[in-house]
Amino acid sequence: MNKIILTDCDGVLLNWEGAFTDWMSQRGFKVDENNRREYNMGKRYGISSEEKDYAVRAFNESAWMRHLNPLRDAIYYVDLLHRKHGFTFHMCTSLTTDEYAQKLRIENIERLFGKTAFTKYIFCDTGANKDEALEPYRDSGYLWVEDKIENAELGLRLGLDPVLIHHPWNANYNNDHISIYANWKQLYEAEISI
Repeated sequence: MNKIILTDCDGVLLNWEGAFTDWMSQRGFKVDENNRREYNMGKRYGISSEEKDYAVRAFNESAWMRHLNPLRDAIYYVDLLHRKHGFTFHMCTSLTTDEYAQKLRIENIERLFGKTAFTKYIFCDTGANKDEALEPYRDSGYLWVEDKIENAELGLRLGLDPVLIHHPWNANYNNDHISIYANWKQLYEAEISI
């Protein structure tokens, strides 16, 4: 059995959405209540694609990356998988190519999850697809934990074992090969048969 789990970060390990909502609120932006469940932040805030791209990049390159809170029960189950079952994690995230923001992200992950659970960090540019980043894992069958449907489907095409962490934007998704879990506890109970 392989002992590597591939994972996204925002919306899987960290509560990016909550922090971004606070950050936008401090800048006078309000969520469009009709689009609160949207994955696309432009639709969620009723702003143009260009404004959305600028806001997300500015946030992802800010000091906030050192202080994002964990998502749900991620800390407990990542620790359990690592310490009890010997798994290590490779993170693949579309954060930014800015090296200092990347360092802040790593510091945040190590502050929350410890210094040994994550053995590899792969950073894609803000909003970038993950095709090239995941290519080295092709046909590995590694568990691939995501919240974005397109990235889970990419993992499936590449021969990974993708699962989704539940959010409003993926709640109605239906694919016989990609399970959706409410939290890491459900994922652990369903996927880790040790």
